[in-house]
Order: sequence, then structure tokens, then C-alpha cells
Amino acid sequence: MPRMTDRASTPYEGLTPDRVLDALDTAGIRGDGRLLALNSYENRVYQAWRDDDPPVVAKFYRPARWSDAQILEEHAFVTALHEQEIPAVPAQTLHGSTLHSFAGFRFAVYDRCGGRAPELEQVDTLTRIGRFVARIHSVGAAAPFRERPALTIVDFGIASRDYLLAHAFLPDDLREVWRGVVEQALDGVRRCYERAGTVVQLRLHGDCHVGNILWTEAGPHFVDFDDARTGPAVQDLWMLLSGERAAMEAQLKAVLDGYEDFRDFDRRELSLVEALRTLRLIHYAAWIARRWDDPAFPAAFPWFNTPRYWQDRILELREQIALMDESPLAA
Repeated sequence: MPRMTDRASTPYEGLTPDRVLDALDTAGIRGDGRLLALNSYENRVYQAWRDDDPPVVAKFYRPARWSDAQILEEHAFVTALHEQEIPAVPAQTLHGSTLHSFAGFRFAVYDRCGGRAPELEQVDTLTRIGRFVARIHSVGAAAPFRERPALTIVDFGIASRDYLLAHAFLPDDLREVWRGVVEQALDGVRRCYERAGTVVQLRLHGDCHVGNILWTEAGPHFVDFDDARTGPAVQDLWMLLSGERAAMEAQLKAVLDGYEDFRDFDRRELSLVEALRTLRLIHYAAWIARRWDDPAFPAAFPWFNTPRYWQDRILELREQIALMDESPLAA
């Protein structure tokens, strides 16, 4: 992820309700004045009501994160899923494009699709989600991303570590301790990748956690492909697992029972579960740090950048170091 520019440090300062409505108007969406800000830290997302049509959801992209080509590639991927009757929510094509610009803000418009969080403690729910993830991956394997990046140790791990060390986020008395623990953790990640060997890389949702799956009576639909990138299939599976090892193995079995109805799963990728979790933990701290000049982030994460926060991260990574040395989960 590139470092934010000065202009991007307060990226949404000029995104007033009037400007949101004016932007939608240029795309042919005439709002009735009612807006509801939806939960999103990276972008700004609004539900907009209309007089004679159903509400829509407008997503305004964070400046300096993705290029136009990268955003359009994500849109094309989700559209391809939708065309295969996979329940993903594509950006609307308005005036011949899915990506629009107004007053320096880039945005896309989506149908509003409601739903609730899936009940992941239910075996049948996990199995059904597994089937749909497999279908997403079948489309994802059909062609590569050309603009979107891959999930790599360098991007998520090393670059995140280097950013945090290069800026004044770590307390002096914890800086070297944290550095040493991260080095051990990254060594563990490398060993996990070596055990897994060469695995297939494909287009992924990239951030397939419970908050990005909405459940209805008809089943799940998948939202927010903003983190779509290239990586191993298990990246879209491990975030569905939680709890103690026995619980995660039972959950994994349910997910793979559904997944393998549609697509084979390479069991060697299970060696990557704790490695991917470790990379996400390191990356998450750097993600907050990179956004810290955005006024929304100190308000949303008041505990960040305190000594207690970094102490907890050190303990968390030490636990991950031990977990990566254990045998992989078994389904």
C-alpha cells in the first residue's frame, strides 16, 4: 500500500452531504435528500434514498489507495461473479461506466442489499458459504488480475514493519522488543510458506470475514470486494474460523464439505492459515498507522498507539510464533 500523500491525509474533508447528492446527480441518481452513512473506515459509504426508486449505496473511494484501473478491475471481477449467478453485489453501470468522478472524488453506485450476519456456529451455514466461496474461486481462477497486487510477505509483512519503524508510533522502550518479535514472526511465516510449497494463486475476495457476508432467507451474498487481490484460496477461508483448535477444525470441515462440492482444495494450503493470520495482524497495525492523520481514525481507534496497545501486539505475535510451529489444522 503506498504511503498517503498530504492531500490524502484528510481525504473526505470536502465530502459534504450536498456534495454526495451532487455527485450522485451527475451519475443520473437523483436523491431525495436523505442520506445514511454506513460503517466504513477505508472509504465513505452512504445509503441514499430516492423519490420513486429503491435506495442505492454510494461508495466514495479513499484517494491515493487504488488507481482507476485497479478499481475497474475489481468491478469487472464482481460483475463476472454476478453474471455466473454468484451472490455478489456489482457496481451499477451508469453512463457507460461503473466508476465516476465528481469534484475530485471517485465513486461507484450499488444496489442496496440488506441482510444479517451469518450464524457461523451453524454447520449448514458454513457449508453453504463454502460452496459459494468455491464458485467465487472458480471464476477467480479463470483469468488473472493484471492491475491488482498479490498478497505477499513483502507487501503485508515487511512493508508494514518498515513503515511502523520509520514513523514515530512505537514507544522507545518497546521498539526493539517489537522489532525482534516481528522478525521471529516473519521467519515463522516464511517457514509456513516453505512447508506449503508452490500453491495456486487466483483472484480472491481478499477480506472474506463475517462482516462482508450478509445473510438472507435465500442464503449469503458477498459484499465489499475492495481488498480483492491475488493469493491462495485459503485466504478466503481462514477468517471464517475461530475459537480453540478443535472448534476451528470442525468449522473447517464444514466449510470444506461445501467448498469441495464445486472445487478441489489443496490441503497443503492449511499450512498457511496461521501465517496469513500473522501477516494480517502486522498489516492491520500499519494500516491504522498509515491512516492516523485521517480524523476518523483517532476517533475510531482511541486505544491505538498507546503502550498497552503495543504490549498486546507483542504478546499476540508471540502466540502466533508458537502456533505457526504447530501442525496445520486438519479437516
